[in-house]
Amino acid sequence: MAKPVLNTKKSEVGDIRKKNKALILNAAKQEFVTFGYKGASIKRIAERAKIPRANIHYYFENKEELYQELLNDIVSIWNSKFDSLNADDEPEIALSAYIRSKVMYSLEEPEASRIFASEIIHGAPLINDYLSTDFKVWVQTKVNVIQGWIKQDLMDDVNPYHLLFLIWGATQHYADFNVQVLAAMDIQEMDESSYEAIVASITTIVLKGCGVKVLNTIR
Repeated sequence: MAKPVLNTKKSEVGDIRKKNKALILNAAKQEFVTFGYKGASIKRIAERAKIPRANIHYYFENKEELYQELLNDIVSIWNSKFDSLNADDEPEIALSAYIRSKVMYSLEEPEASRIFASEIIHGAPLINDYLSTDFKVWVQTKVNVIQGWIKQDLMDDVNPYHLLFLIWGATQHYADFNVQVLAAMDIQEMDESSYEAIVASITTIVLKGCGVKVLNTIR
């Protein structure tokens, strides 16, 4: 049976909404990373997206709502890479996958990482509620898993919180402090092979530092 015309139109409208919101959010990333939250303007975001300013207000009531959705998207993507972690996972495999996903996010979405870092540096005014609620719950579930690995003697008795902080800091450094990294290494830019080398180095350092056996697949 053919689909009703009405459903087709609804599908098309939904696709257009997704496309327009993605266009606006991508333009907003550039604006917020360049000027910060306070200095960013809806007018310039519209100019970057090459759409009328009124189109932005159709999807977002104001700058704060747009910024909030952008932050929510960033957090959601980051957390999704480690959401399925459970005590039955092998620490070598789980930690290696998490490190890889975080490093590659620095390659693929450096602006997003810098926006999040700026929000935290400025006291997290717009995500403070999240940090004191859902974020705490998310972190505690990961801490519990790491503590489970320690009890099973699958890794050394390290502080789970500091392990997570170490991974976050090491992987996000390549986005947040890219200029410093390039200057220190005396290079103009880093390509995907450079990031593969970063993954290998951080993975080896973290796994060996935690006393997790490094398999031959980690080079």
